[in-house]
Formats: sequence, C-alpha cells, structure tokens
Amino acid sequence: MESRTEPAEREPDIAVREPDTSARPPLVRELLLVVGLFLVYKFGRQLANGHTGEAFRNAHHVWDAERTLRLPGEGAVQDALLSGDTLVHIANAYYATVHFPATALFLIWLYLRRPRHYVWSRRVLAALTAAALVLHLTFPLAPPRMLAATGLVDTGQVYGPTVYGATPQTDSMANQFAAMPSLHFGWALMLAVGLIVATSSRWRWLWLLHPLITLLVVVGTANHYWLDALAVTALLGIALAVIKLPDPARSLVVRRHAPAPEPAAPGVRR
Repeated sequence: MESRTEPAEREPDIAVREPDTSARPPLVRELLLVVGLFLVYKFGRQLANGHTGEAFRNAHHVWDAERTLRLPGEGAVQDALLSGDTLVHIANAYYATVHFPATALFLIWLYLRRPRHYVWSRRVLAALTAAALVLHLTFPLAPPRMLAATGLVDTGQVYGPTVYGATPQTDSMANQFAAMPSLHFGWALMLAVGLIVATSSRWRWLWLLHPLITLLVVVGTANHYWLDALAVTALLGIALAVIKLPDPARSLVVRRHAPAPEPAAPGVRR
C-alpha cells in the first residue's frame, strides 16, 4: 500500500551576498592605467633630482620647525629600534619590502571582491600620489638620515637591507630628496581606510596597525620626519573629502539560490 503526502511547502530561498561585478572595470585597462601611473610617478621623481643644496636647506627648516612645534624627537624611535640588531633588521626589511606589495594586494582584493571600492580607492591613491609628486618637485627635502643635525643613523646603509644607493646624488633608481610627503605612510593609511570602509568585520579596525607600524618604521629608520607623515595625512584627508565614497549597499548584491530538494524516501510519492 502506497502512502500519499501533501506537496511539500516550498522552502525559502537562500540569500547569498556576492560582489557587484557590474562595477568592475576591464582588467587590461586597469593594468595599463596602474602601470602608467606608476611610471609617470617614477619619472616625475627623477625630475626632482639634482636639487641637493635646496633639499638640505629645506631639511634644516623642517627640523627647526619640528623643534619649534615641540614634536617628539625622531631619535627616540630610532633608539628603540637600535636596542637590538633583530629589530632594526626587521624595520629595514619592512620599509624595503612591504610598501608596494601590500598596496598591490589591497587593490587586487578590492578589484575582485569590492569593485566599487576598488575604483574609489584607485582614484584616491592616484590623487594622493599626484599631489605628492607636485610637492616632491616644488619642495625637495633631504631625509633625516642625511642631516647631521639630527644625529640619526642611516639604518639601511649600516644594518641593511636598503633600497637606496650609498651616494644620493648619483642614485639613478630613486630620488632620495623626496622625503615630503611620505607616501610610505600615506599609502599605508589609505590601505587601512579602504579596508575599514569596504568590510564589516568587527576586527577591521586592526588594519590601522599597518600605518602605525609603517609610521614607526619610516621615522625610526630616519627616512622621514614626523612632518612628512602629517603632510601626507592632510593630503589624504583632502582627497577623501573630494572623491565620493561609494554606497556600501551597492558594493554587494544579494542573489537568491533555492536549496536543492531532498530525495524522497523509498515508497513515498511526492
């Protein structure tokens, strides 16, 4: 004898939040754009080379301004790093290896998972970098590791690793007289801001550790003054105020998927 059952009530759909791929720009175009911006920036920094005298005069002005403003001495941070060889090596490696890869991974993740936030972040980073380039060209600045008045050690040259040549005036790979503003700190701060606004985890505020560590590293290794970080923070604040943040509700779309029906038991008709 066969038993009959009433038609099973349809189970509700399962809501799945997925990236809004409609906002994702073409990959090839983005690669060309990012690479092009990077090359323009690198070429622009090279244009600022050769202003050695002006860079050192500006360095003295910045150092005196920090003392007038009673900012904490950069030497206190460096003394902490020099308390052990391991710590200073880690700081030098962080300065040399984290800056570009961390920013690249940040943009890649946003491109794949938060396309609208990717476009916004790329625009902010481009605006910040362009403003920094203008300042590098108009205000060449020798970093504190070059200024005898600071009494600071060039930790990269003494302990390694370093990304700079031993003779700044003939360094063809980087402009060492472009200390202000600090894009190391600016990009790190934007990375934290971008991930905080693009995610909802209660742990997302821990991303602020990245710019905090970066700040201590760039100051402790004598590559930047405190004012370099303050200047780039101001520029980033302007960029964030001008460039509109995407609507968080549109960054993810809700797609509904009906669950697969359960197989009927033997001898039971549905």
